[in-house]
Order: sequence, then structure tokens, then C-alpha cells
Amino acid sequence: MNSKYYFIKIFKILSFVTLFGFFQYGCNGKLPGGDARKFPDDPKLRVKQNLEEGRGFKLNDMLKSGSKGGVFEFASSNELWRASLDVIDFMPLASVNYSGGIIITDWYTNERIQNESIKITIRFLTNEIRSDALNIKIFTRKCKESLINCKYIQSNKSLVAELKKEILKRATKFQIEDKEKKKKKK
Repeated sequence: MNSKYYFIKIFKILSFVTLFGFFQYGCNGKLPGGDARKFPDDPKLRVKQNLEEGRGFKLNDMLKSGSKGGVFEFASSNELWRASLDVIDFMPLASVNYSGGIIITDWYTNERIQNESIKITIRFLTNEIRSDALNIKIFTRKCKESLINCKYIQSNKSLVAELKKEILKRATKFQIEDKEKKKKKK
């Protein structure tokens, strides 16, 4: 009788050790958990950081909307975004990030001036159509002989002003068109 209980006890211990080994192997030898050096000590700051990085949710946000889905704003509904892309549509784009609010073009060379090219960066500070909603920078690259010997200059304040004016004009036009479409639907 004693040998039967002894065998069961040994079987349980071996099973536990085997399962623990599989779990440890599944974690690549590392126990789960974050690196404490990468997270703030204060729980409120940790929660804030997790929410900013998209690793959490707020119950208030779920209770506010009557629907089960989230609220998404698409680039096609933002007049400033559409107007900016429309104004610089002749230039190749290097990076476009709607959620980050930035458009970066690639270097553009005019056919008439081969040794000079420009690059435009448009940062969106707000979705409202107003003059301080955009931060536009234009960089000029002037090269001698090849792309090895080049000068890079942040330049042309008059071109920045013209570009901003054109984007705001088109955004206002898009906003008026969208309001008219909504009126027609009703």
C-alpha cells in the first residue's frame, strides 16, 4: 500500500517538473514580465504611458459610445490632409503618416534646374483650418557635379507662405463642398 502512494507522489512531482520545463521552454528561458527599467515607478505614470502607447483601454471610453466599435477618423474626412496631398501631388512621397500628422516628400528635381532639388515636410498641429495648423519646412539641396558634393539648406520662407496659403484655400474649398454634400443628403 505504501509503494502505491509513493509511486503516485513521484508521478505528481515528475509531472510538475515536466510541465514546468515545457512552460519554461515556451518562454524561451525568460519568465514573462516587463523590464522594470523601461517603465516608471509611479502607477499613474505607467497607466498614462500604456494608454499613450495603445496598450490599454479606458472603461469610460467604452461606456460613452452606444456602439460596440471604436471611433475612427479617416484621412478622407480631414480637409487639411486632403488639401495638402492635393497641393503636393506632383512630388514623390517618402513618408505619409496620418496618425502621426506628417507628410514628407522625397527629393524633387525640376527638369529645368538639374543640380537643385527640394524636399517638403508638412506637420499637422491641429485639424482645424487655420494658419497656425501647419508647420511647413522646405529644404533645398544644391549639388555640384554629383550627389556627393551637395549643400542642404532650409529655405524659402516665401515659398512656405505660398504653399500654406494654397493648402488653406483648398482645405476651405473642401470643407464648403463637404457641408454642401451633407445638406443635400438631408
